[in-house]
Amino acid sequence: MPRVILILFVALLGGGCASVATLPISSLLPAASSSVDIRSQTSVKLDKANFIVIKTNVVGECKGFALLGFIGISPARFTMAMNQLYAKAEMQTGKPQSLAHVVVERSSTYLFLFSIPKVSVRADVVEFVTKPAAEPRPEPPP
Repeated sequence: MPRVILILFVALLGGGCASVATLPISSLLPAASSSVDIRSQTSVKLDKANFIVIKTNVVGECKGFALLGFIGISPARFTMAMNQLYAKAEMQTGKPQSLAHVVVERSSTYLFLFSIPKVSVRADVVEFVTKPAAEPRPEPPP
């Protein structure tokens, strides 16, 4: 903590208050214990014509609020973003549907006294079919 105070003091002397707002203060502090990063992966090969694309580019996002950039008042929750994604995708229980091409993006907007962290999840919805999609017909011989 003394190191953080020293860095802030030097930055304040060097450039005024505007330079303090641009410092990545959260990177100087130890990692928060509430930050959990769990990864689970199921691999499905989409190389055969046994699926159809239901929806593309479905997005779910959740925004939070942090005072001074590192005091988390309301965190951006991954589960809230996934719940929103599933609601927009209109996934139905009992159907052979899955998410494909899932991308998770975490970002933050840093302002003078606070920051707004954001989690975005983007995916395509596919449904598996028992019959393969119609294959192209072969060209008739000349």
